Amino acid sequence: MTTVTGPTVIGLAGWSGAGKTTLLVKVIPLLIRRGLQVSTLKHAHHGFDVDQPGKDSHSHRAAGATEVLVSSGRRWALMHELRQEPEPTLADLLPHLSPVDLVIIEGFKRAPHPKLEVHRAANGKPFLHPDNATIACVATDQPDLVTDRPALHLDDIDAIATAMIQYAKLWQGGSDGAAHG
Repeated sequence: MTTVTGPTVIGLAGWSGAGKTTLLVKVIPLLIRRGLQVSTLKHAHHGFDVDQPGKDSHSHRAAGATEVLVSSGRRWALMHELRQEPEPTLADLLPHLSPVDLVIIEGFKRAPHPKLEVHRAANGKPFLHPDNATIACVATDQPDLVTDRPALHLDDIDAIATAMIQYAKLWQGGSDGAAHG
């Protein structure tokens, strides 16, 4: 019997303004220099658009196309309109990615994959890890943090990259429920 598994994943969890995206744009090049192929999957809390009114692809979607694939010599993008479909779960979305060494997930903080919490003291928000067992490690600018999880400084990108690799797990599929956010 063959077990079907998905990609190796690690998530970033944190409040808005904590610096998740800032951290990602620093750690991705380091992971690539270490020889890994990396993809990201970001959950958007609000609607978003990847094309603009007046572009042909936008007109195709506005006319009712379920999917529009735009391609050039440099990249391609597939836009899928949900219309009346429910918002997809992480388990629904991961199979759409090409195989890579590591998928970093931003958002989906209630899904069952392992996560690194990004916390910035100036943000004035509480830590998430005390109430979230899937958070394996904390990256913070708070040097005196007392926690039962490994804590790294937000500026130590090398240690954060190492932790992301260490705590990443093979996605086993299954249900992540309506675990958005």
